[in-house]
Amino acid sequence: MPEAYIFDAVRTPRGRGKPDGSLHHITPLSLSAQVLAALRDRNGLDTSFVDDVVLGCVSPVGDQGADIARTAVLMADYAESVSGIQVHRYCASGLDAVNIAAAKVMAGEARLAIGGGVESMSRIPINSDGGAWPIDPDSALKNYFVPQGISADLIATLDGFSRTDVDAYAVESQRRAARAWQEGRFARSIVPVRDQAGNIALSHDEHMRPDASIGGLAGLKPAFQVPGEAAFDAIAIQRYPQVEQIEHVHHAGNSSGIVDGASGVLIGTKEAGAALGLKPRARIRGGASIGSEPTIMLTAPATVSRKLLHRLGMVPGDIDLYELNEAFAAVVLRMMAALSIPHDKMNVNGGAIAMGHPLGATGAMILGTVLDELERTGKGTALITLCAGAGQGAATLIERV
Repeated sequence: MPEAYIFDAVRTPRGRGKPDGSLHHITPLSLSAQVLAALRDRNGLDTSFVDDVVLGCVSPVGDQGADIARTAVLMADYAESVSGIQVHRYCASGLDAVNIAAAKVMAGEARLAIGGGVESMSRIPINSDGGAWPIDPDSALKNYFVPQGISADLIATLDGFSRTDVDAYAVESQRRAARAWQEGRFARSIVPVRDQAGNIALSHDEHMRPDASIGGLAGLKPAFQVPGEAAFDAIAIQRYPQVEQIEHVHHAGNSSGIVDGASGVLIGTKEAGAALGLKPRARIRGGASIGSEPTIMLTAPATVSRKLLHRLGMVPGDIDLYELNEAFAAVVLRMMAALSIPHDKMNVNGGAIAMGHPLGATGAMILGTVLDELERTGKGTALITLCAGAGQGAATLIERV
């Protein structure tokens, strides 16, 4: 079976996902096409060697609908023979896109493939695509549906994470992200976004709040207390009757930010890379996905990581760096506790609390971030993982070459 190698990884900066954000006037199609064009131009890529482009997108409607991957291929002036497909596994979509692209390479279906994602949350708000899971009463009642913020607060309550714990984690994420930008740790992977006139619209992550402090965050009201007390706490407690009362500790400052952005990872066989003069940067050792209990919803990163590590004959201590999407602070604290991961191995350059979470793009973004960090530090292995809606998770393990 052919092995899948990573030749390059790029991402846009993350723009605030609001009408006044710097990327609001840039369409998701343009974001995607600019990432694909960057992969082509940086590598002098003969795009006729690319067999498929797989893009994650969590709200595939409107500007992002109708298989945005294929449309982006055409807009980026790739060879007409290059196909494209859009995938959706909630927040894990971008990493699943990478895993699907790698699987095509490993199966011999593709010489080169690109996995990545896009989300313009300022133009297409979260949940724009609806769906039976939260909306259909039969599904919502059967699965004890609650919003993700209630799930995050449930995790904090069950595991004993206090408001101070989650706020302290958030402040550290901001500090690490600010240091990474100051030291140029993201420079290799960032593709500045340009407008239709060719001017740079954004060249840095604009959601960051490096001056955040525990004292400052203490003044923010819990974001999910009102909907929780209105209905959803009671539903969660029906599923988890050992909980007497849910402690609401999450708010905008310790949860992932709403942003716009796109990402792409170029993957292929060693032979295809050699034919095009591409040097492998890392090998994809494997990927995995898993389902988990859908009410608490956000606990799958630890279980999917165990699944992948077991399949590869490894243990958590074998991994040099971990990258876990910071959907909510308690999600990361729980995984670190479950797998005994020290904080100096986890999200060492900050995460989505500081820089934002462009849903369908994030998985491929954080894979690129940790690949750059492996090369910067000379370390060998990294595990990338995300929780996803309806109780799911995905993971990928890469090894620097």
